[in-house]
Amino acid sequence: MNQKELGEIRRRFRPDHNNIQHIYGCYVNTNREIISTFDESLGLLSQTEAEKYLGLLKKSLSGALGKNLLDISFATRQVMDSEEHRLLSALRKSELQDETLRDSFYRCIIDAIDMEDRNYLILLAYDVYDVPHYSKDGSRDDEGGELYKYLVCSICPVKEGKAELGYQPEEKRFHSAAMGQIVTAPELGFLFPTFDDRAANIYNALFYSKNTSEIHSDFVDAVFRTQVPLSAGRQKELFGEILTETFRQHCSFDVVQAVHEQLSERITLHKESKDPEPLTISPEEMGDILENSGAAPEAAEAFCRRCAEELGQDTPLRPANISSPSRMEIATPEVKISVDPKYSYLIQSKIIDGHKYLLISADAGVELNGLAVEIQE
Repeated sequence: MNQKELGEIRRRFRPDHNNIQHIYGCYVNTNREIISTFDESLGLLSQTEAEKYLGLLKKSLSGALGKNLLDISFATRQVMDSEEHRLLSALRKSELQDETLRDSFYRCIIDAIDMEDRNYLILLAYDVYDVPHYSKDGSRDDEGGELYKYLVCSICPVKEGKAELGYQPEEKRFHSAAMGQIVTAPELGFLFPTFDDRAANIYNALFYSKNTSEIHSDFVDAVFRTQVPLSAGRQKELFGEILTETFRQHCSFDVVQAVHEQLSERITLHKESKDPEPLTISPEEMGDILENSGAAPEAAEAFCRRCAEELGQDTPLRPANISSPSRMEIATPEVKISVDPKYSYLIQSKIIDGHKYLLISADAGVELNGLAVEIQE
């Protein structure tokens, strides 16, 4: 899925923009015991309750593709005949109305995940989207489009509410009142099947993780039984490890600075182009960036080989996961400097009288704790 397709589905999670008939749920305690299950008719809920349920489900489609939202690919053999794909397909085909299938799915999750001594709620919803089609001139085609049938799952921690003062109208006084148990934003979830080229793709699911450094491999393995994708945090760590290993003990400040400048520029240009597809670069392109940044050709080749070994031969890198377009951070044990990458040229590394320095151009003015100061001769 690209960002435009994702946005199209996210917009459906409003009370008047979807065909969701029921919200299904399973409340689980820290002992992996089911406290309760429920089946709520969306049409019978108050507007406030309906919006809260839809908001939780929508959160499982939030964040950035490649960071919070990761593509899960099923092998052809799984789609043809596998327990995990059969269960997801059966849930979708039954429109989640089969209680036995729902119970099997709940148990699959409960047996797998560890929510760190927190109760949690499993939410499920099924929707049918009559995908509109448009002619070349941009006008909507009146002919019926394809029906995109999909299900969304959210895993939401539940926390104990704090006691607060609450107003009692009959007594005209404030009394201590417990807030009860509160459902919080989902930690993880997924969409199945994906909405690729504005149609259902049963070979893929879109997995959500609130924490970009955590993948919840136990959940992915239990529900999808496929290779766990690298988290955004792990991609950044691995990039740093490969880069450091490539240059061994001589990872030049100037080279790494130039690499992040080029990555930041690519991210900015891609954003300005409004291309809905996430920006990716191949290891070979990364090798070219290294050479353009001053690295020796043999070092760039070594980097490409290590990427192939660690990530796979054809696995692209996502610049947004390894470099920030808005902030470059430089740190020593005592000092930390944060700078917009487009102004990183103002920072230079120098060796003066045998001592290593970072020099910052300060001709445009300096502030110390918000106070304008002068640098004197």
